Amino acid sequence: QVQLVESGGGLAQAGGSLRLSCAASGSDRTIDNMAWYRQAPGKQRELVAIITSSGSTNYADSVKGRFTISRDNAKNTVYLQMNSLKPEDTAVYYCNAEIMTWYSGLRAYWGQGTQVTVSS
Repeated sequence: QVQLVESGGGLAQAGGSLRLSCAASGSDRTIDNMAWYRQAPGKQRELVAIITSSGSTNYADSVKGRFTISRDNAKNTVYLQMNSLKPEDTAVYYCNAEIMTWYSGLRAYWGQGTQVTVSS
């Protein structure tokens, strides 16, 4: 059974930094794209950053130059380094991964979400 377990997040001041981590558990699976999404109160969930299995990245315009997504394939973990945080970055952040298993094929998995709050 595949699970995505997130850590990090919390409270930061504007201009500060936080780092999120997300590890994929389980065995006999292949991880393709990994990504971070976020959802602020009253808003739809939006893509923040995505990284392919080969390391190519893409970012939402609102976080370009401030956030960095990376992954450690040996640890099956994706990271999101968030610098120069703004109050509008406040949201629940969700890890997402496209994972191939013999029993479910290729499907998307989600983490439980972690709260990030940025105070002004």
